[in-house]
Amino acid sequence: MSHPHPELSTPGPIPQGGLRIVPLGGLGEVGRNMTVFEHAGRLLIVDCGVLFPEDTQPGVDLILPDFEYIADRLDDVEAIVLTHGHEDHIGGVPYLLRLRGDIPLIGSQLTLAFLEAKLREHRITPVTLAVREGQTEQLGPFGLEFVAVNHSIPDALAVMIRTAAGNVLHTGDFKMDQLPLDGRITDLRAFARLGEEGVDLFMTDSTNAEVPGFTSLEREIGPVLDHVFGQATGQIVVASFSSHVHRVQQVLDAAALHERKVALVGRSMVRNMNIAADLGYLKVPPNTLIDVKKIDSYPPEDTVLMATGSQGEPMAALSRIANKDHRVSVGPGDTVVFASSLIPGNENSVYRVINGLTRLGANVVHQGNAKVHVSGHASAGELLYCYNIVRPKNVMPVHGEIRHLVANGALAVQTGVPAERVVLAEDGVVVDLIDGKARIAGAVPCGYVYVDGSSVGEITDAELKDRRILGEEGFIAIFAVVDTTTGKVLTGPHIQARGMAEDDSVFDAILPDVTEALTEVVGRGNADLHQMQQAMRRVVGRWTAKRLRRSPMIIPTVVEA
Repeated sequence: MSHPHPELSTPGPIPQGGLRIVPLGGLGEVGRNMTVFEHAGRLLIVDCGVLFPEDTQPGVDLILPDFEYIADRLDDVEAIVLTHGHEDHIGGVPYLLRLRGDIPLIGSQLTLAFLEAKLREHRITPVTLAVREGQTEQLGPFGLEFVAVNHSIPDALAVMIRTAAGNVLHTGDFKMDQLPLDGRITDLRAFARLGEEGVDLFMTDSTNAEVPGFTSLEREIGPVLDHVFGQATGQIVVASFSSHVHRVQQVLDAAALHERKVALVGRSMVRNMNIAADLGYLKVPPNTLIDVKKIDSYPPEDTVLMATGSQGEPMAALSRIANKDHRVSVGPGDTVVFASSLIPGNENSVYRVINGLTRLGANVVHQGNAKVHVSGHASAGELLYCYNIVRPKNVMPVHGEIRHLVANGALAVQTGVPAERVVLAEDGVVVDLIDGKARIAGAVPCGYVYVDGSSVGEITDAELKDRRILGEEGFIAIFAVVDTTTGKVLTGPHIQARGMAEDDSVFDAILPDVTEALTEVVGRGNADLHQMQQAMRRVVGRWTAKRLRRSPMIIPTVVEA
């Protein structure tokens, strides 16, 4: 297997007639999926999603793919192909369209509907092309064929990309539910047909590659929800992704069976489910759905709230409910159902919300104590089937952390794919398909781009480190006025601390040492403000580390008199 390593250099020009694949997100992480295909001087992008921040990235709203690689070649982009409507595949599109607004967007009806609603909020009117399974399109040197795949959202598509350099089959996110709620199965007959034609590179979803066997059926969740609803005596709150149409359908059906009214909570949940209902993907039982503003008109035992926040997002409805910062409240006798799996990195946030709801007296049902969710991704058994059906010449695992990619690559080898034909790449690692063989050709810069309020890409890792220090270690400000002519300290030094357990008076013991350090620096002659400030910083920093065992942010200020 080919492994990326730090010594990879910048790749040279793409060889004549070759196909270059550059993942800008989604390889080495679960989120911000984006891959650039280059052939004959033209570019094709598959997906453009976001990654949600972890606790170590305070204040960050979203994390985008790094567009720097294509920033000066946007006119060469033929289109953005979107495999399905989840945020980690479409959430970055508005930010890319800010750079070039007329890039065509290609996807299924539901995917484009979800995206167009999002783009309206950004005041962007896109150029779109709706496609469905079996449809083919020719975009410059790229021939596209779309294949139905089953996922946790309707209308997901795999895409076969045909070029003169070879054929690439990209699965997107998929599983092989044989009894899907919408009757739309992963089209293995098409996979087999494409395999017979010849798949030179198979790019496969790796999220569940470590999970043995087969992913459970979505249909198995219905009876569990029915049982939970039957046992509940008070209000029910169900949390899920705002795009999980199938899960919302099951909640609506269970609510109708138990004669409960359902209110959608959360802006994205209301928006997406209205779109899904208008397009016929969501079947709302008569007299079941009500506006959340009318929820107080019904007894708690007759209501169900379908809310966002299943991943513990601080501003989502469920987190606000747990923090008593929402018009909806829960208490003893109420039931809260987490109808989704944990995205890696979100565990602490989710358990914090679960603990908060439990503290309020709610009965919390989640994947750890009941089967209220099944994954939307193929497990190892399904991936083995796909490898045996497609029989690809080369394999490039996608969508997953490093452990997922490695496990997926190992499955390919078990089915007979030569180990040297399994390419394990990470974000920014460039892969060339030349003469039927995929190989790593180098690497391009591919960092995190942070969305922080209205700023995009302005927050750096260094600034995030400062935020973590402020949150974990506290803050110390030191102020002094110095006469640089006489070398005397006229005022101060004064120390003020914030976020420290100790009173400011604890720093009185260090003030003489700070004064001495300042006087010494000024006495050398030609001392500038930076040197004086650094002297104060060093003295206070050493003292707080030794005496208080802390490493706070220290901001020294010197005024020359």
